[in-house]
Amino acid sequence: MDQTLLQLRTIGDLKRAGHRVKPVRLEMRDNLLERLRNRQSALPGIVGYDETVLPEIENGVLAGHHMILLGERGQAKSRIIRSLAVLLDEHVAAIKGCEISDDPYAPICGRCRALVAEHGDETAIEWIARDNRYAEKLATPDVSVADLIGEIDPIKVAEGRYLADAETIHYGLIPRTNRGIFAINELPDLTEKVQVGLFNLMEEKDVQIKGYKIRLPVDVVFVASANPEDYTSRGRIITPLKDRFDIQIRTHYPRTIAHEIAIMEQECTYPLRAEMPLRVPLFMKEILAQVTFEARASNEINQASGVSVRVTINNYESVISNAEKRAIVIGDHEIVPRLSDLHSLYASTAGKIEIEYVGEDKKDDDLIERLINRAVLKVFDRYVKLEDLKLVIAYFEDGWGVEVSDTAAPAEYLDALREVPGLREAIDRLGVFETPGLMATASEFIYEGLHLHQKLNKERQGGRYAYHS
Repeated sequence: MDQTLLQLRTIGDLKRAGHRVKPVRLEMRDNLLERLRNRQSALPGIVGYDETVLPEIENGVLAGHHMILLGERGQAKSRIIRSLAVLLDEHVAAIKGCEISDDPYAPICGRCRALVAEHGDETAIEWIARDNRYAEKLATPDVSVADLIGEIDPIKVAEGRYLADAETIHYGLIPRTNRGIFAINELPDLTEKVQVGLFNLMEEKDVQIKGYKIRLPVDVVFVASANPEDYTSRGRIITPLKDRFDIQIRTHYPRTIAHEIAIMEQECTYPLRAEMPLRVPLFMKEILAQVTFEARASNEINQASGVSVRVTINNYESVISNAEKRAIVIGDHEIVPRLSDLHSLYASTAGKIEIEYVGEDKKDDDLIERLINRAVLKVFDRYVKLEDLKLVIAYFEDGWGVEVSDTAAPAEYLDALREVPGLREAIDRLGVFETPGLMATASEFIYEGLHLHQKLNKERQGGRYAYHS
């Protein structure tokens, strides 16, 4: 935006500068087209939707549509909606002091029309920043028409105004988002009364407050989210409101492990120490992502409620925390998560999945253990061939064994590298592991993979695990 525009202070200044005020839909459309011309992402930071959801959102913006996103929890619906604000102009001109950011050229509230009638081109303006033109509301049954649209203000009535006068309204969230984007999360949770008021405002631009019909021709793009189960005629959405949303877009969970990992890394907020580098082998990241994929495919978990990407993010943070704790206790100089840290996933996974109970009690921990085992086995098979581990297997068949622990120092794993034939070569095939911590992680990966292929037994001895023939 031309910064000289921000120096303009009256409607006359705007006219002399030739400044044009655009409707929100046109504003978003123009900014999206500019991004597309420059080969920029329409919505930065959204991963895994380039070929599915984002093209539909782009079409919706170009067509000036009200949109609703349908999807289970943890599918980035709220993030997408908030990202739409980047398509607004950085600043827009509004009549100074107006509660609803009135258009200087076409005011809709009585106060602003009176100001323009009295002062004309000398009417003062102000510039509204992009962030102040986006608002959202989580729909709950206690949300009222007054919250979203407005209510008669008894103080203004006491001052002598008529009840039917639009100036007696105390504006709600939607009018205060005039010339911007208004988002409603979990739309069907609104009561029917509020839904009726909302579709009237979207379509006819009028509402009834305390029996008085009032025109509110606000310029707002509505975006909403909902769970697909609720957004049906059998759910809690009224048909007229459903009809007012021009397009509905179905979101989904990441469809590849790479996308799951990219989101996990992007959203991880673990506060790391600058003096202790974090090193996480790719196979460890893949195991964490695969655990979530296994949960989404499990018939023991209620898939209607979904398995959020937050499961992967929180699990990633959990294994990092367990690895950092070990590094502090043993005096290590790097943070390297390994398979013996995966027990920390039990606490961070249990609260985010809903187990299907059919006839018998099922324990969360048992299910999570099965998910982890299936994930480790699938990732192991992507990296390692059993025929390449013949020397390692032969060593254990001769009666030898090794112990691992989430509290053991990485140096304790180095003896096995020297003693177990073929182990070092197997680790080299996994990648470049130049530190003791990375070698310890790779060693555990090999042992656990062989155990899950029933080539090794695994026994728990207190906080340690013993692998042997």
